[in-house]
Amino acid sequence: MKFIVETSARHVHVTEQDLKILFGENATLTKKKDLSQPGQFACEERVTVVGPKKELPNVSILGPCRKATQVELSATDARSIGITAPVRESGDLAGSAPCKLVGPCGEIEISEGVIIAKRHIHLTPEDAATLGVKDKDEVWVRIDTAERSAILGDVVCRVSPSYATAMHIDTDESNAVGSGKEQYGEIVKI
Repeated sequence: MKFIVETSARHVHVTEQDLKILFGENATLTKKKDLSQPGQFACEERVTVVGPKKELPNVSILGPCRKATQVELSATDARSIGITAPVRESGDLAGSAPCKLVGPCGEIEISEGVIIAKRHIHLTPEDAATLGVKDKDEVWVRIDTAERSAILGDVVCRVSPSYATAMHIDTDESNAVGSGKEQYGEIVKI
């Protein structure tokens, strides 16, 4: 079974409280476009991510608001601004890297929350059963491209009835395999 492989570019998730600091007391997230995962969307709101060496302007916020503010960067992004970010699953923020976020109305310093997202596959329970995997399994995925096909290891399976089946890789990984606009992968046995 093949599944779509999507490139997840740098982005930020914010709490309601941090949204109000960054964008004003009456701020709400403005949907720009829906994402592949049900209920998730890219927002019109953008922030600057500031590290010790430099900053990344115009970074998109994804909605809806979350319980913790989180910044997801590629390894290249993190290094370029002087941040040593761990590779983690989304939401696993304890002991992760700090940064400053700057919006049009204010700024916040987060003591942790910057990660390089671990490559993963969102799966419906039905698709997980078809593939013979369960939540938190780690698998290998082959991505065939015109000139840079690869097999990626350490891919976490995340299974939930609220997901749509899709693999997420960051921009470094996408560039490494020469990913195109519509890219597919499949689990392989090693």
